[in-house]
Amino acid sequence: MNIDPHELDNDELKLELDRELGELSPEDLNLMDAVQPSDPKPDEKGRIPGRIVDIRGSDVFVDIGGKSEAFLKVDEFAEDQPPESGQRHTFMMQDIDSETGLVRLSLREVKLEADFETLQVGDVIEARVTGVNLGGLELLVKTARAFMPRSHVDLERVEDFTPFIGRKIECQITEIDRKGRSLVVSRRKILERRREEMRQELKYSLAEGQTRKGIVRRLTDFGAFVDIGGIDGLVHISDMSYGRIKHAGDVVKVGDEVEVQVLKIDLVKDRISLGMKQLTADPWNVVEGNYRVGQTVDGRVVKLMDFGAFVELEAGVEGLIPISEMSWTQRIRHPKELLSEGDPVRVAVLAVDIEKRRITLSLKALGQDPWIGIEERYKADVIVSGAVTRLTGFGAFIQLEEGVEGLLHVSEMSERRVHKPDSVVKEGDVVKVRVKSVDIGQRRISLSLRQLGGEEETKSPGGSETPAPSPKKRKKQLKGGLDK
Repeated sequence: MNIDPHELDNDELKLELDRELGELSPEDLNLMDAVQPSDPKPDEKGRIPGRIVDIRGSDVFVDIGGKSEAFLKVDEFAEDQPPESGQRHTFMMQDIDSETGLVRLSLREVKLEADFETLQVGDVIEARVTGVNLGGLELLVKTARAFMPRSHVDLERVEDFTPFIGRKIECQITEIDRKGRSLVVSRRKILERRREEMRQELKYSLAEGQTRKGIVRRLTDFGAFVDIGGIDGLVHISDMSYGRIKHAGDVVKVGDEVEVQVLKIDLVKDRISLGMKQLTADPWNVVEGNYRVGQTVDGRVVKLMDFGAFVELEAGVEGLIPISEMSWTQRIRHPKELLSEGDPVRVAVLAVDIEKRRITLSLKALGQDPWIGIEERYKADVIVSGAVTRLTGFGAFIQLEEGVEGLLHVSEMSERRVHKPDSVVKEGDVVKVRVKSVDIGQRRISLSLRQLGGEEETKSPGGSETPAPSPKKRKKQLKGGLDK
């Protein structure tokens, strides 16, 4: 009831007061007059109940008992729960305002304390991103401040945090500072747990031969690791393309979305082998129709080995030039003497083996075979000249013409026994020899210095012809190791 002091002489009001106070004795009235308002008493944590009595601008006034009112700022209240007169809340006493002398209150501190009492490390909570700093994200968990380190924002490193500002994200509490009223949280832990759940579910639903879509996560010298939904599988470099590639980066890049086929699953070792080329047409399916024996084709040298050179005829189709098929006229010890990787070459197809996926090629087949008509040019007992190209323990090879060599066996060097070929001829010597026989099938010509009579001669590299030296007659050895 509101009473105006100026109207206390109103007879009707006096009657009303008499009725209200009629049952009270003079002693009761004296006791009531002696009662004075008590100072507000907060609990051990500084909390005190109060009732909102007025809202003036940005200030909210609260009756907490006692002689004076207390106040707090209107922004202490949630936007969806504005203050209203008559509302009762529990507030936290802060201090005495120096200007007004009123007690300053806080509603946020009470809520913050209540929030911290219920939070535990490991709790999964929802937080709103309020800002960004060099170390990571700033967040608000209910009324508590939180920080998320950069490395815990996502599974992969995040460079731009702008899309996160204002978002509500699910995260896990990793640290609680109750004194400083702050939290450290992680979104990555939530994502890792979900990925592991998906991984386990996916692992047992995979089957060899399945086609899956994935994201390239990492490149190595031997292939690329592809995430197919929580599980990383390896696409070996040999399963990326039918063509020859040197590095996985020649085909894919980190972040690329690719389609792969499950090739092999090893749950014990937790390994999954994937393939990309298996989802494309195998070029060997049409090799038989595209490459025929005797056909001349163009290619590119892609690899040199001791035994020959590999030539790429098209992506995924390679052939081999054996070292023996490189030249009619040159003795090739290594393909690098004639070819280099990357060289364009024109070759002849010698053989095609679809089952073994092999094509044999030849360089020399495109040239004239010097052995054609050899029997006409080198008949038995004909005397010919040639240069000694190399010596072996069993004789000397003599070049009769470009691409044609004959063997002068050690037994055919003299009528006498010869132990070392270099005692008769040297590399580079030009000698006259007699043709003993010609074997076209084995591509062999046997030569002899025997029975040449007075015609037995050699020619030194300087051009002068000198008689071939006769081996010295072996001295007969006496008993006891003494010579005659």
